[in-house]
Amino acid sequence: MRATSESASLCALRSRRAAPSRARAAGGLTVGLEPYGTNQPQRAPSEETAGCASGPWKRRQEVFAKPREPRQVSQGLQALGLPACSMWLPRISSTAVTALLLAQTGLLLFLVSRPRLTSPAGGEERVHVLVLSSWRSGSSFVGQLFSQHPDVFYLMEPAWHVWAALSQGSAPALHMAVRDLVRSVFLCDMDVFDAYLPWRRNLSDLFQWAVSRALCSPPACSAFQRGAISSEAVCKPLCARRPFSLAQEACRSYSHVVLKEVRFFNLQVLYPLLTDPALNLHIVHLVRDPRAVLRSREQTAKALARDNGIVLGTNGTWVEADPGLRVVREVCRSHVRIAEAATRKPPPFLRDRYRLVRFEDLARAPLPEIRALYAFAGLRLTPQLEAWIHNITHGSGPGARREAFKTTSRDALNVSQAWRHALPFTKIRRVQELCAGALQLLGYRPVFSEEEQRDLALDLVLPRGPSSFSWASSTDARPGP
Repeated sequence: MRATSESASLCALRSRRAAPSRARAAGGLTVGLEPYGTNQPQRAPSEETAGCASGPWKRRQEVFAKPREPRQVSQGLQALGLPACSMWLPRISSTAVTALLLAQTGLLLFLVSRPRLTSPAGGEERVHVLVLSSWRSGSSFVGQLFSQHPDVFYLMEPAWHVWAALSQGSAPALHMAVRDLVRSVFLCDMDVFDAYLPWRRNLSDLFQWAVSRALCSPPACSAFQRGAISSEAVCKPLCARRPFSLAQEACRSYSHVVLKEVRFFNLQVLYPLLTDPALNLHIVHLVRDPRAVLRSREQTAKALARDNGIVLGTNGTWVEADPGLRVVREVCRSHVRIAEAATRKPPPFLRDRYRLVRFEDLARAPLPEIRALYAFAGLRLTPQLEAWIHNITHGSGPGARREAFKTTSRDALNVSQAWRHALPFTKIRRVQELCAGALQLLGYRPVFSEEEQRDLALDLVLPRGPSSFSWASSTDARPGP
């Protein structure tokens, strides 16, 4: 009996070793071999399996004599009393296996890379703030109000890189590329710059990087402590060669990410960001008296030439001189489009996520306006920031021309009124004609003579009513809070 058992075991082992040969003879009933049912030449048992296969060999031939379904073959083998070593798995499609593996890999990548809104400290949702404005409207100043806050990671105009790389496009054509880059930066995914900075190695490859306190303090650099007020002049020599990858690391360590942009010309293009569950987006819409904007633009005409060409859609031609004030007109129209979309029956998802700010109000009452601005973004005004804001808004004079793109200590009220002395009335009248809708909607009084223009006792900034610039629900006609 023992000899019979050992013989059976040896038979089973040999049959397993010979399984591929039998499978080929059977017409392909193994995974990865010939398809089931092909008519392949059958071979007699090898000498290796002669002891266990010679007996039932003829019965096997009967089972595999013609193509059958795998279930039929399995039942036939069992009915013949063949040993378990004669069973094989049915064929599995390689396409199905590949599809399954791809689906599993995609699910794993989704779970790993899915953005999370919690702040580094945990518990609180990360806040994203977009300062939406136009050139020469005080946006650099407002950007610094956020940048110097210890809880904020700030970048100035990251979409500058999009327009620099695609300067032959027009502003509307580049809207989606700008929006996609802004979304990625909000999520601290700095790989988005690969398309625009293929050589990126250092922090200094980013546009206006040194105005960001977060890039001048740990973990990006050690020029300043995170709670200190940074200086561009000090940061540049100390941090310029720090690795670009530190920008992403720094971004992820803050509870607020704030970006300042001047390259959006309507609000609707931002709706996908406002409804994106990965973002907690708040929009600060900064505007300024168009007459003051014109005066400031004339001081920086050369620096704005490429951007002017994109705004006007000149297919890459730079526009420095703009005697027809076409760019100013388009800027005014864009502010009207944005403000109307946000305040006249806006979509429900905009509730508590849009705030219109006039530069003149900031200049006249900096601290109260900035407290309200911080509260909108979920930030608190610290004593150190309060002292810095007082100093930065109570300097002497309007600032030198060479400081046009810098935030330095100036007399903010003087800056907001400088156009009334610097521009001829003929230009003022022309701006008022082109921007009549913006003046009316945003609350700026037109002047009708040179005497009115020069009379500083005549206030040209109209007071805001209780419902001015407030959010109004699309289903509720009453003004919001």
